[in-house]
Amino acid sequence: MTAIRSFFRYAAYEEPSRSSQIQRVLAIPSKRHTRSLVHFLERPEIDAVLAAPDQTTWFGRRDHSLLLVAVQTGLRLSELTGLRRTDVILGTGAHVRCMGKGRKERCTPLTKSTVAVLKAWLGEPARRNTEMLFPNARGSRLSADSVEDLLDKHVAVASRTCPSLCKKRVTPHVLRHTAAMELLQAGVDRAVIALLLGHESVETTQIYLDANLALKEKILARITMPEGKPGRYKADDELLVFLQHL
Repeated sequence: MTAIRSFFRYAAYEEPSRSSQIQRVLAIPSKRHTRSLVHFLERPEIDAVLAAPDQTTWFGRRDHSLLLVAVQTGLRLSELTGLRRTDVILGTGAHVRCMGKGRKERCTPLTKSTVAVLKAWLGEPARRNTEMLFPNARGSRLSADSVEDLLDKHVAVASRTCPSLCKKRVTPHVLRHTAAMELLQAGVDRAVIALLLGHESVETTQIYLDANLALKEKILARITMPEGKPGRYKADDELLVFLQHL
C-alpha cells in the first residue's frame, strides 16, 4: 500500500485528467493492525544487566561501557556501533556526538557515572589503533548481530540474580526504550525526550506515555473516584418459592 500510494501521488502530477480516479485510490484506508506496548527494563533489571559483564577482561569492560552508554543515552543500534573515540567529549558539558536518521547530527549529554566509565575505557590502548569507540577483537566496527549476541549472553547471566529478565526478550532497541522510560518517569517533558532520542516528531514519544503504568497510577491518585461497595445477589422470596417447587 505504501508503494501504491507513492506511485499514485506521483501520477497525480503527471496525469491531472485522472485525478478523480487517483483520489479514490489514495482514499483507501490503511490496514489496521494491533499495536503492542513497548517493552523496557525496570531499574533492578538494568542494574543486573550492567553488572553481568566480567570487567576483569577487555571484552567485559567494552561490553559494560557499551551497555551503559546504550541505557543512558538511548542511541539507536546503528548510532551506538558507529561511535568513534573522537565522538566522545568528556570535559565540561560531556556528551557524545552521533549521526542519526536522515543524516542528522545530534549531541546527547552524559551523566557523571557514564563519564567515569568512558574515561577508564578510553584510557586503555586501542585495539590495532582503531578509531571505533566499541570495536570488535580485530579493531573493526561491531556488527548488529554481534551486539545482539553479547546482549543475549549478559542477559542470560543477569537472569540468575534477576529472574524477571527470564520473561522478557531484551534487544538493543529495548535498551533505547528503557532510556526513554527512565526520562519519562523522572518527569522530563515529551518534547525534550524526543529531542534527546532524535525523534522526528513529538508524537513518536506518545508510545512511552501509553506504556508508563507508574505515571497512570500517579494521575489516578490525584483524582477522587466514586466509591463502590462490594455486593452479593440475593434472590427475593417469590424466586425462592418458584425454585423450591421445581
